[in-house]
Amino acid sequence: MTVTSETMPRIDTLEGVAWHLDALVSMVPRLAPMRDAVGVVMPRVNPKQFAGMAKVISGQQISVQSAAAIWGRFSLLPGALEPETYLLLDEETVRAAGFSRSKYLTLRAMSEAVVAGELDFDEVDNLPGDEAIRRLVALRGIGPWTAEVYLLFCAAHPDIFPAGDLALLKAAHHGLGLDARPTIKEMIVIAHDWSPHRSVAALLFWRYFAALKNRESSLL
Repeated sequence: MTVTSETMPRIDTLEGVAWHLDALVSMVPRLAPMRDAVGVVMPRVNPKQFAGMAKVISGQQISVQSAAAIWGRFSLLPGALEPETYLLLDEETVRAAGFSRSKYLTLRAMSEAVVAGELDFDEVDNLPGDEAIRRLVALRGIGPWTAEVYLLFCAAHPDIFPAGDLALLKAAHHGLGLDARPTIKEMIVIAHDWSPHRSVAALLFWRYFAALKNRESSLL
């Protein structure tokens, strides 16, 4: 069977991640040593669609620990994880869970867009990566980071690379043997040639960065 963008596996299973890594390393052999160094690259699975976007928004610009605590409280609010019922929650209730006013309004605007038929997650999740990002950042309060993280970890999109992530830039510097840490623009250009497997490249680089940190810590 010929694999097309429609039949290409997502990255929410070990098999899907391995399929894309095999294809990526075959296409870009200089990534093979990085794969050998990290062992198994695991998928990262999060809630889907509206609930997934709510989780990403809840974690914007705060620590991992704070994000987990806020999500734990927010996700228990009755109706919080569906757009129609989120609109029935008042601001005081949502903010008491730890959301800022801007996050409350961002998720409210997204709920209204879904209810009005202006945002269809099924459609967005299956667009080419760059087009999916453009569609999401057109929404109130959604920047490139939020769109990329949602598509990677909630939609399991196979072709997303958050080039502005510092860990990915550091991993590229070391793992690709570059003379200096690439700029965001340079990283975008480098990763462009890894399409349609950029998401597993990001997973590989994050795993490689974690391995680097562990190795450096062991030498202290």
